[in-house]
Amino acid sequence: MPSTRPRINFDNYGICNGCKSIVKEIDWSDRRKQLENLIDKSVTENSPYHCVVAWSGGKDSSSIALRLKQDFELNPLLVTFSPLIPTNVGETNKRNLKELGFDSIEVSPKINISRILANRFFVERGDPKLHWNAGVNSAPIRIAEKFRIPFIFYAEHGETKYGGRVLSETSERERDIDEILENQIGDDPSNWVSPTVNQNDLYHYMFPSNLGQENLKALYFAYFSHWDVNSNIEYIDSKMEFKRNPTGRTNGTFTDFDSLDDDMDDLYYYMQYIKFGFGRCLRDVARQIQHERLTREQGLSLIRKYDGEFPINSINSCLEYLNISGNDFEKIVDSHRSEQIWKRTKGKWSLRFPIKFEWE
Repeated sequence: MPSTRPRINFDNYGICNGCKSIVKEIDWSDRRKQLENLIDKSVTENSPYHCVVAWSGGKDSSSIALRLKQDFELNPLLVTFSPLIPTNVGETNKRNLKELGFDSIEVSPKINISRILANRFFVERGDPKLHWNAGVNSAPIRIAEKFRIPFIFYAEHGETKYGGRVLSETSERERDIDEILENQIGDDPSNWVSPTVNQNDLYHYMFPSNLGQENLKALYFAYFSHWDVNSNIEYIDSKMEFKRNPTGRTNGTFTDFDSLDDDMDDLYYYMQYIKFGFGRCLRDVARQIQHERLTREQGLSLIRKYDGEFPINSINSCLEYLNISGNDFEKIVDSHRSEQIWKRTKGKWSLRFPIKFEWE
């Protein structure tokens, strides 16, 4: 990962904390016992469910749900925060998993308010899904409270796994709201009130106050089980029919199995490239190299081919959702280019420091 990844830190030898989390020795049998001990405490007469799974219908959250159900004999409740622009592939994958015996709840906030917030944060921060990040964290907590379910499971702690700022010794294991607000959102949703958005409109984006208390904890499944996105897709393929991107790969990368539920994801990752100089392909390549599934040479070739690719397959639906014209879109995109990352020569933008090997 490059040094432009937000919050990443490197030691004196140039090694980031994401790599350190991979090379350290972990007793996975002990981690499993920790999870089993927690599960013993999750059986309650107050609810028919043992835990909530924050679920998108994708390979990672679906593999978590299936493992908890089949390997640990739990009855999870799947909670989804509605994608901005749902896709047919995403909806099909959700339906296919539910047919294996899961109850689910989808929280769908007001679309007109979501459009307003998506437009605002795309213009202000280059992130059309910033408000969605708040909702996907808040919704499972509120549902768990409602049904008196003691545990919520999320996937992995990205700040630890891939390089970032870890604010607590327990962050790799337990989801911390202060860290979410600081790292993922950078704001408190209560500050989003405006002439067109009132306090009640923000209910599903705001956080309850009792997460982390003894009766409600949000945990990262990847803390208890070895985490590898390829292993997750292989596992889910063995259990159900999981649809891939029908075009053969996703814009901006070489994979066909990740972030398939929301058309807005393509624009989100394109803006990552604009703001930080690396895109979806570099992210995917880094994770493959981390697990020795690609060499650095193979990864660099893929990055040069796909990283920063314009989201041509979904841009029209994104612009319609955001209520932004093509001309305004280009102006907004260019406003988020840092002079430290980009240069403009003869009317064309290029990276000042494209990814390369030291000897090139």
